Amino acid sequence: MNAPSKLRLGSLTALVVGSMVGGGIFSLPQNTAAGAGMGATVLAWCITGLGMLALALVFVNLTLRQPQLDSGVYAYARAGFGPFVGFSSAWGYWFMAVLGNVGYYVLLFSTLGHYLPVFGDGNTPVAVASASVMLWGMHFLVLRGIREAAFINQVTTVAKLVPLALFVLLVGLAFRTDVFTQDMWGHANPALGSVTDQVRSMMLVTVWVFIGVEGASVCSARAERRVDVGRATLLGFLFTLALMVSVSLFSLGVMTQPELAVLKNPSMAHVLAHVIGPTGAALISLGLLISLSGALLSWLMLSSETLYMAARDGAAPAWLAQANARGAPTKAMWLTSGCVQTFL
Repeated sequence: MNAPSKLRLGSLTALVVGSMVGGGIFSLPQNTAAGAGMGATVLAWCITGLGMLALALVFVNLTLRQPQLDSGVYAYARAGFGPFVGFSSAWGYWFMAVLGNVGYYVLLFSTLGHYLPVFGDGNTPVAVASASVMLWGMHFLVLRGIREAAFINQVTTVAKLVPLALFVLLVGLAFRTDVFTQDMWGHANPALGSVTDQVRSMMLVTVWVFIGVEGASVCSARAERRVDVGRATLLGFLFTLALMVSVSLFSLGVMTQPELAVLKNPSMAHVLAHVIGPTGAALISLGLLISLSGALLSWLMLSSETLYMAARDGAAPAWLAQANARGAPTKAMWLTSGCVQTFL
């Protein structure tokens, strides 16, 4: 078997950003405003940002201090707490990724259904058939080689950041301080509860959107240089944090909390439409489709890689440790894609 191609800093960073920036960010304005006022939102981002920074630094330090552990979350769980916890971590992470992929496919074709009724809410026969074609297309793309798939992921990550950057720019230019500071602590809406309740509600959203920060660590065995794994984790996290905070807070500067709370998702589309008209909604919808496509590729790679590494270490059946000449985990890929297809 030929030696598999290695991933460089750019590909690893794109894997981190691509796995975190999926569909969640496009619903962030409504999701955050539904349970918190501006003041509580800022507090929640500060708490979450510091907590997730600490987690990112844990991955950075583990990468440098335990270079022999090259399977990410699963390897750390196994080394720290034994084979059973490692086994549970590997299969739990994999199953979460499988179900997450199913949700992404439904959301993708639900977005298309807004423009093409044949796709409905993403669960019509045509939508399921189209999702299946897309799933197996990505499956065979990854089988062509991890590095090739990572390059495609890098391209889609850059592509989906363009509409997000335009959103931040245009909404930032329309930002109004009087709208942003209106009812700062949500006292006008008793349903929000106390500031503590608002922060708790907000953090259920802010913590969730950072799933994927471990992306580079999961693929650390594929890295060209070990030090790049830690750098990619930190760079990807800081960039994504800045992007998500900007989307969340800038939205509160163009529409009030009660207005944002009742928007349909993807709420970013409605916020930008409020600023520049229908073109804004179309731009964000396009960005969502590109973003979901990239996230699907990222999570297909991460989930199959986790199974492959677990099988290599004996925490999963040995046949899952088989790879092809291009270094792609073939059997783990077939099991992963087959399960996603079953749930679809």
